[in-house]
Amino acid sequence: MRYSLDALRRRPGRSALTVLGLGMAVGLVVLLLALSAGVQSSAATLADASGVDLIAASANTTLLGGSFPPVSDAHALATQIPAADSNVETASPWLTGEVLFGNASLWAAANQSAVPGGWAPSSSGVVGWIPTDNSGIQVPSIYNGTGLTEPGDPHFANGTYDGPFTHQIVLDQGLAVALGLSVGSRVWASPAAPASSAQLEGWYANATPFVVVGISGPFWLLPSAFLAFGYLSEIQSVLGGATASTDYASLVLIHLTDPTQASTDQVRIESAFPHLTLFTLADILGAIQHVVDLYRTFGVLIGAIGIVVAALFTTTILLMSVDDRSRELALLRAVGHTRARVGALVVEEGLLLGAFGLALGLPLAYGGAVAINHFLLSQLPGLPTSFSFVSFEPAVILAGVGLVVAVGLAASIAPAARAMQLPVAEELRAP
Repeated sequence: MRYSLDALRRRPGRSALTVLGLGMAVGLVVLLLALSAGVQSSAATLADASGVDLIAASANTTLLGGSFPPVSDAHALATQIPAADSNVETASPWLTGEVLFGNASLWAAANQSAVPGGWAPSSSGVVGWIPTDNSGIQVPSIYNGTGLTEPGDPHFANGTYDGPFTHQIVLDQGLAVALGLSVGSRVWASPAAPASSAQLEGWYANATPFVVVGISGPFWLLPSAFLAFGYLSEIQSVLGGATASTDYASLVLIHLTDPTQASTDQVRIESAFPHLTLFTLADILGAIQHVVDLYRTFGVLIGAIGIVVAALFTTTILLMSVDDRSRELALLRAVGHTRARVGALVVEEGLLLGAFGLALGLPLAYGGAVAINHFLLSQLPGLPTSFSFVSFEPAVILAGVGLVVAVGLAASIAPAARAMQLPVAEELRAP
C-alpha cells in the first residue's frame, strides 16, 4: 500500500485529475440512483398518506395513457359503490379540469374599456367534488374562511340540476395571491379564453361568478401552483355539461374500511360496474415505477458513458505510470518480487485512485442531490415536509462502492499485465 501511495504522490497533477474524473463519474451515477430511489420510496409514502385505496376510471383506461375519459353517473356512484361493496367507506367522484379566473379589478377595467397591458384572466386547475363525500381521503387544509359550507351538492338536486347555486369556491394560496383575492372576494370562471382585451366584457358576461369562501394550503395530491375547489355540479356547469345525461367526473377515489384486501374489492366493484376500470395502489405505484425505470435507464446510459470514459482515462494514466517506472518495477522483480506481486502493486494503485474518487464523488453526489431536491420541492408546493426526491439508502452507497471497485479493477488489468511482462534484463541495462 505504501508503495502505491508513493507512486501517486510522485505524480500529484496526474493523480488529482484522475481522481477528479473518477469522482465526477461516480458522483453522477450515485446521484441518479439516489434520485430514482427517492422518487420510488416517497411515491409509496404519499400514496399511503392519501387515504386513496382504489381509483375508479372509465372502462379501458390505462394509467400510462395520460388522459381519463369521463366517468358517467358520477353523483350516483358516490352511493352505489358503497352499496355494492360493504368494505367501501367512501367513494368520492372528482372532476378535474382547467379554467380561467378573472377578478373584480379586471372586470372593472373591462367595463371601462381600459384594460392595462398584460392584464388577462389567470389559468388554473379546478376540482369539483362533493365535500361531504371525502371521508378518509386527503383534502387540502383550509387556513382562512369556512370552506364549502353546504352539505351534499345542492345544485345537483337528485339529478335535476334545478337546485340553487351556492356560487362558493375555495382557492389555494397561490391562486388567491396571484388574483389578489381574499375570503369574501368575487371571482369569475370560464373554460374559454377571451380573444383579446376588447372581448373581456363579453367574457365576464358569459363567465360564472363565485364568492371565495376559503383559502387553502397547497395540495400535494394534485400538485399545482394554482388550484380551486368547488361543488361537483357547479364545476360541471363551468366546464360544460351539468345535466342528467352529462353527470360526469374524471375519477372516483375510493377509501376502504380495510385496505388489506384491495384487490378483492377491485374485482367486486368491477363486476358490479362494468363501465369502470379500477386501479389499486399497487397498480398506481407500478405505473410510477415504470416511469422511474425509464428515467433510470436513461440515467444509467449517461452514467455508463461517464464511467467508461473514466475507466479508460484511469487505464491510460496507469499505463503511463507503469512506463515511467519500468526500471523501478524491473528492479523489484530482480530483488525477488514475483510477477503477481508486481501486478498487485499496480492493481493497488488503481483501487486507491478509485477510493479517492469515491471520497470525492459521494460529497459531490450529496451536494447535487440536496440542490436538486430543493429545486424540485420549490416547483411543487404542498408536498409533505417529509417528502424528498432523493434517498441515500445503503443500497445506493453500496452501489457506488461496488462501482469504484469495478472501475479500479477494470482499469488496472492492462497496466498490471504490462508491468508483469516487463523484460527485467533489458530494463536494467537501458540508459
